[in-house]
Formats: sequence, structure tokens, C-alpha cells
Amino acid sequence: MSRTVVENDIEDLAIGAAILGTGGGGDPYIGKLMAIDSIRKYGEVELLDPDAVPDDALIIPTAMMGAPTILIEKVPGGGEALQAMRKLEEYLGRKAYATMPIESGGVNSTIPFNVAARAGIPVVDADGMGRAFPELQMESFHIYGQSGTPMVIYDEKNNFCIVETADNLMLEQVARGITIRMGGDAHIAEYPMTGRDVKRTGIKRTISLGIRLGSVVRGVMGRDVDPMNGIMKITEDSDYGKAIVLFSGKIVDVERRTTAGFAVGRVIIEGYDQHNGKSLTVRFQNENLVAIMGKEVLATVPDLITILDSENGLPVTTEYLRYGSRVTVIGIPTPEIMRTPEAINVWGPKYFGYKDLEYVPLELLHKEYYAEAKLSREKEEKYGNFLRR
Repeated sequence: MSRTVVENDIEDLAIGAAILGTGGGGDPYIGKLMAIDSIRKYGEVELLDPDAVPDDALIIPTAMMGAPTILIEKVPGGGEALQAMRKLEEYLGRKAYATMPIESGGVNSTIPFNVAARAGIPVVDADGMGRAFPELQMESFHIYGQSGTPMVIYDEKNNFCIVETADNLMLEQVARGITIRMGGDAHIAEYPMTGRDVKRTGIKRTISLGIRLGSVVRGVMGRDVDPMNGIMKITEDSDYGKAIVLFSGKIVDVERRTTAGFAVGRVIIEGYDQHNGKSLTVRFQNENLVAIMGKEVLATVPDLITILDSENGLPVTTEYLRYGSRVTVIGIPTPEIMRTPEAINVWGPKYFGYKDLEYVPLELLHKEYYAEAKLSREKEEKYGNFLRR
């Protein structure tokens, strides 16, 4: 029910979590370096299956908060997230049994390993988003009734705040304002919960999925092998769903700005090969939100929209989108826990301002493709008859 995470696993996770992270979650390279350095100094980390966590254990998720573009220049010292957790432990009067990610993506999938190695505790193989999202209430923990507070925000100058709010929407607003004042990014410990709460509200086994995805991409780097076959197989055998290639082309325009603590913008990709003569627009707010080709919607949040480097299959986060890059845009269906009406109200396209866009699952937008795919038990029960009739 658990396994030991070593340096090579962190190398894999930095890639795989960025694939799941849909362009956000912070620079995976920085998070990887911090986690590997801590594992070398303090020892390997136990990755604990969520079903094996004691019901009454205290779990404190740890993460970085802020605009991913700022993290490139404002590099953390490495101990900030641990100090955030320590301050929250002091406030609660209890030690954490384990930590875990708040999301799957970039730096925020590896920060908990940095914390866990330093603290000598496990990391739970689950998170609260199943991908990356830009706001604190966009977590399955919130959707299914968990309070995000008390929360600690800690910066590289040892400033910290303990935040208590009436609800998680206000938590996002207050914490965002503090983070902006701290220079645009900071480290956090939030959503303290029991093991019972993790089992009820978490999206399970996303870290081990990220490690497997990264392993297949790293395994073919430097060889004339398309990593998409491996990505498709791994996702098809998960609670997510088989990855699909949405578009291939060259980036011809990038608009990106930092607004209210978020990296906001869009990228335009001019198609080649089977997409020759077509153009795809991907809009993002830290993470990729919608992919539209002409007037055709190819995918929308919360399903995953990930941009890969066509040469090596590595994920390209929003801060590294560049004119002239040749990229492949893929979609990955989300687990069904992320598609309930309560979830879509929190992280569906309408929440992000796309008032004319209804959320339609990838399986239904690309019916012919998914009619031939293996579906999880939940997806088979929900979509199987429709796809194959």
C-alpha cells in the first residue's frame, strides 16, 4: 500500500505532473531540484496510498501559491513550505502525520517531497485537483465540504501570516492579496484534514500516475520514438481516460501578462500535417482552460489540455510558451469525481468567464475516438452505451 520515492522518481514526477498540470503548477525544474536536494540530505520519502492513511491522522497539504512566471526569477530557498507547515502545526497544537499536494502540476507535485524529506514524514498519493487550477477554492477538498483554514502563508524572507476566513472563497481573496504583497509568490500550508477526509474528498493516486507518465516520456527521450503511445496507454489504464491528440503545429503568437497574481493569456498555434491550414487557440489562467479550432471547441476545463514539445514529448508550461516552437496539444479526460455538478460549478468553463461554453466531456466531444478506447468502470457505466450505439 506504499512505496519509497527515490531521486529517479522525482525526475519522472517533474515531467508527469507537468503533463497532468495543464501548463500550470509552477516550474517543475525548480521543484525537482528542491525535492532531490532534500532527499539526498535527509533520506528517501514514503509515498502512502490514501486508503492506508489512518482515519484520525492529521494531513497538511503544502504548496506554492502565486503566478508561475514570477517563480522563474524569484527562486525559493527551499525551506519555506516546511516552515509554513511547522507554523500551522504550532497553531493547531498537533504534528502532521503526512503531507500531500494540493494539485497535480509542476512545482506543486514535488514541493510535498521537499517538505516530507525534511520533516521525516510520508506523502499521501492523492491531491485536491487532479490537475492544476489557479484558485484555492478550486479543490475537491472544498467541493466536498472541507475548510481550507486555518492556513499559513510563508515567504522567503521569513514573513508569515496565519489566515482564518469564513469560507474558502474569501480564503482565496485574502491569500491572493497577501501573496501579491509578498512579491507575487509564497509557500502555503492549508486544508488541514484527517485521513478520513482525504479518503472522502481527495483525488487518489495522482502522484503515482505522474511518476508513470514521466517515466515513459523520459524512457524514449533521445530515441526516435513517439511518447504519445505510452502516454495513451498509461492514461487509458487510469481513472482519467485515454489521452487524445487534439492538434499539432507551430506557435505563431503568445499573449501573456501577470494580472491580479495570475499569468493570463492565450497562445495561437498554426497547424501542420493533418492540421495544415487550421489554427488552434488555447486560453489560459496559469493553466490551459479552453482549446478552440476555428469555431469548434476541442476541449474545455476541467478536462486536461496539455501542450507538449513535439520533438521530445516534454510538457511546456505557460511561462515557457515561445514563438516558433513546434508543439502537440493533447487532451486527457478527468476522473468522474471532477465532473459532478458541484465540481463543474467551481471549475467549469463558465466560472472562468466563458459564459457561452457548456462543459462537455472529452469522451462526448470526440465520440469516435473514445468508442474504441477502454474506459474505467465509472466511465463505462456513464458513457459506454452512448459511445458504442
